[in-house]
Amino acid sequence: MKTVIAAVLVLGLTSPTLAAEVDRREARQQARIADGIQSGELTPGETARLERGEAAIHREVRRERAENGGHLTPAERARVNRQQDAMSRQIYRAKHNDRRM
Repeated sequence: MKTVIAAVLVLGLTSPTLAAEVDRREARQQARIADGIQSGELTPGETARLERGEAAIHREVRRERAENGGHLTPAERARVNRQQDAMSRQIYRAKHNDRRM
């Protein structure tokens, strides 16, 4: 029974679904940065640093998708996920460091 459930979950998580998650996460993190700007939690310098990091990840994903017919390999997806985890922590730390404009 567990094998059947695992197989259904694996088949349900198709490549477009996983690729869309990378894009959704990027959008959520951009929204968090915009919220930090709006609330004054992010200084201009912090914002610029975070935006450069987000842009680097975005360029890398775009390049890798172009190399693989519009898809990320599982290894690439895992690496991007780790990079997005690190960016998420950076966004949190920058927004909660009590530096206000």
